[in-house]
Amino acid sequence: MPIAIDFMLLGRLFLEFCRVGLFSVGGGLATIPFLTDLGERTGWFSPGDLANMIAISESTPGPMGVNMATYVGFHTAGVAGGVIATLGLVSPSIVIILIIAGFLEKFRQSKAVDALFYGLRAASVALITAALLQVAKIALLRPAQGLESAFTYYPNWIAILLAAAIFILAKFTPLKKLHPICFIGLAALAGIVFQM
Repeated sequence: MPIAIDFMLLGRLFLEFCRVGLFSVGGGLATIPFLTDLGERTGWFSPGDLANMIAISESTPGPMGVNMATYVGFHTAGVAGGVIATLGLVSPSIVIILIIAGFLEKFRQSKAVDALFYGLRAASVALITAALLQVAKIALLRPAQGLESAFTYYPNWIAILLAAAIFILAKFTPLKKLHPICFIGLAALAGIVFQM
């Protein structure tokens, strides 16, 4: 029996991730505010799914934004969805790089170009800060059950204590020499033990 392909869904995946790729200046973490909005608008994934995507994307090889786009696309529309969402995410970058590459060397000494790059750095910092706050909210707070207000969150004390312990241990000199995969493994083990 042939598998039916939903071309409307694939088109929407491409366009949504094309928009994410176009506006998330600064890399993988900068995609998080856009993915949060995408999840809320489409229902393709929940905030908990987003937290899991962030954790898995950070601990697997490859660019974080690409990993997340592939996951959402695959989860939404199978292998074709994973490919289309990934292509949608990277297409704006490829097009912009091709356009800019020819002109950049010619205009690199321009004060306007320098000012543009300076502004893009500020935009990247803002997007990454927004991502940090959203990840902290997902990881360190729990929504109160049955309440509708946006302020009905309470602290997840286990997660806060684990985050503080990891921060302190990461600053401890002998542990600085450990490979990051050790910390990823310990975090995965803590997540399994405490089922956060």
